[in-house]
Amino acid sequence: MVKARQRAPQPKTQKSVQPPAEVQGFAARKVAAEALVAVLKNRRPLDETLDSAHGLSDIRDLTDRDRALVRMLTATVLRRLGSLRAIINALAERGLPKDAPLLEPALLLGAAQILFLDVPDHAAVDLSVRLASLERGGRYKNMTNAILRRIARDRDSLLQQYEGEADTPPWMFERWQKHYGNETAHAIAAAHRLEPPLDLSVKSDAAAWAEKLGGKMLPNGTVRLSSGGHVVEFPGYEEGEWWVQDAAASLPVRLLGNVKDLRVADLCAAPGGKTAQLAAMGAKVTAVDRSENRLKRLQANLERLHLSAKVITANAAEWKSEPFDAVLLDAPCSATGTIRRHPEILWQKRPDDLSALITLQERLLDNAAILTKPEGLLVYATCSLEPEESEQQIEKFLSRNLDFVRIPVRVDEIGGFESLVSPQGDLRTLPCHLPNPEPRMSGCDGFFSSRLQRLP
Repeated sequence: MVKARQRAPQPKTQKSVQPPAEVQGFAARKVAAEALVAVLKNRRPLDETLDSAHGLSDIRDLTDRDRALVRMLTATVLRRLGSLRAIINALAERGLPKDAPLLEPALLLGAAQILFLDVPDHAAVDLSVRLASLERGGRYKNMTNAILRRIARDRDSLLQQYEGEADTPPWMFERWQKHYGNETAHAIAAAHRLEPPLDLSVKSDAAAWAEKLGGKMLPNGTVRLSSGGHVVEFPGYEEGEWWVQDAAASLPVRLLGNVKDLRVADLCAAPGGKTAQLAAMGAKVTAVDRSENRLKRLQANLERLHLSAKVITANAAEWKSEPFDAVLLDAPCSATGTIRRHPEILWQKRPDDLSALITLQERLLDNAAILTKPEGLLVYATCSLEPEESEQQIEKFLSRNLDFVRIPVRVDEIGGFESLVSPQGDLRTLPCHLPNPEPRMSGCDGFFSSRLQRLP
């Protein structure tokens, strides 16, 4: 089925003989091309690459509108990279040259705009040709022009040809097929193609904030907005009434129950969404993370929200303390559950990345167990779709820690989402969960959580 194209914040191009840097929209395309090189060649995170303070130097010279355009362009390319590369390679009769690093990004950006974004075809072609002209004295301008015009001409047939799992690396898709079944694997891959909604956790009166912000309140209390924008300009941001947090990411804290006045350790706490949740619920929170820079962001967010926590820079796998009433461990993982928001993960992860992460998670879990009081709760969470980091990790933990038992998740604890509770009693969300007739309002991050209790 041919899908409607997304509207991009794109100014119209002008027919002129202006140098490329002066053509409207060219600067944003050039930054987008450089960002794709950083992400695909250097495996740099997209958010880091596009950060206005620490990312690509040229991004600082762009307007807010152009920065939004760069993010939309790069994210669209990464969500559809498999299809786009297949189309371009099929039309490039002799393949793409190796001596022109900006050529493939120029073609990818042009093709993404023609196929998936509401950008005039002539503008998409012209700006990509200008990008290609920067390589090898303009040797590949004609090639770029011919490929993109062919894509524009055959748009409908190309879109129909590359439906399915083309935009997921085969090794990753096969893993999901094996663990979740063919139908669910296809649903996950389809969800990754969609731009995610903006989810907010609010301190109080979620229904009122949903109405005020023009969103919808989910059964778990999350406020969901279909449109993005500059969150710092939204009502309630400056006053600290809410923070950005995916609906699925807000569920693990709920498994700890009533934490008011309890001592709770949040291990691997940055960037701090769960710390904020715990503090807002009245817990005496100790937030531990090894990254001092990420903890600065956590502390700044707590200050904006008028919440407090004890913040400690330490390795959570080795950190020692008096045992806590409850411990939350949101462990480092492959993050394959967050592909909707971080599509570069599809193309940066490798099958052999898991082994080191699994070993680290085991160390973190065992130390978290030591930090949990007798009769206290330990909640383990990962934003991963991979069973080795989630279900299998818990089974191994219980086999070597006989003083812990699993406490099954109850449906009423997570907003009535019955489909999110596994047969073992753990929480398992998938990107295709929380469906909605409006695609932009559907889905959630892929999360796993298991609630464990230390025996007396």
